[in-house]
Amino acid sequence: MKEITAYGDKFNDGKIQFSFTLPIKCGPKAKEGASLLLQKMGFEEVQIVHMQDLHQDFTFFVAYAVTQTTINPDKIQVIEHGAPHWDRVEIDNIIETKWKKPIVVVGACIETDAHTVGIDAILNMKGYHGDYGLERYKFFEVYNMGAQVPSEEVAKKIREVNADVVLISQIVTQNNLHLKNLTKLVEVLEAEELRDKVLLICGGPRLSHKDALELGYDAGFGPGTVPSEVASFIVDRLILKGEK
Repeated sequence: MKEITAYGDKFNDGKIQFSFTLPIKCGPKAKEGASLLLQKMGFEEVQIVHMQDLHQDFTFFVAYAVTQTTINPDKIQVIEHGAPHWDRVEIDNIIETKWKKPIVVVGACIETDAHTVGIDAILNMKGYHGDYGLERYKFFEVYNMGAQVPSEEVAKKIREVNADVVLISQIVTQNNLHLKNLTKLVEVLEAEELRDKVLLICGGPRLSHKDALELGYDAGFGPGTVPSEVASFIVDRLILKGEK
C-alpha cells in the first residue's frame, strides 16, 4: 500500500487538529508563541483557531496545521494479546466444563491512585457499555479492593484468597506515576514469590498491551475495554492455553 498521511478536508491533505497549553499569559504573544511552537515541530499552514485564558499566566489553544509526514500501513506492527472474544454465557461454560471451579480475581487501584472508575467498570456487576462486569459471571469469584491500595496489601490478599488473576487499574498518569506504581507492584510480587502464581493484568488510559508486557504484566487493556474482553483473555490464557 502507498504512503498515507492525515485526512482533513480531502485524502492525504495532511491536516491535523491540536489542543495544548502554554505557560504564557493569554494575548498576542501567547498566540504567536503557539504558532511558532508548531512551526518548529515541522508543521506548515499553522492556524490558531481558539485561545482561552486559563489564568495564572497559562493559555489553552486549539490549532490547525499541515504535515508532510507519511506512514506506510503495511509496515505497521502491533503487539496484541490475540485472545478470542466470547460472551458471558460462553465464558461461564468454558470455566465450568474445563476449569471446574470459580476463577478467583483480585482487583485494585494501587498506591496513590484514588480513581476506581476503571476497575469498577470491569469488576462491578453493572459493567460498562452494556457489558456486564465479572461479578455477574457465575464462575468468577471477585474481590474488589477499591482505591489507594498499597502493593503489599495486594500481595497479602492474593495469598489470603489464593487468587488466580490480579487486575490493576491506573488512571492517574501525571509524571508517569502509573508506570512507577505498576512497576512497584511487580517488584513486590516477585519479592513475595507470587508473580508466577497469578495472571497479572493492568489497564488504564495510557496503557497498551505492549506497555504492559514491558512492565512485566501478562496483558494490558486501554480505554473502551469491556469486561467480556478481559474475561475472554483470562479464560484463553488461564484455561485454554494451559491445555496445550
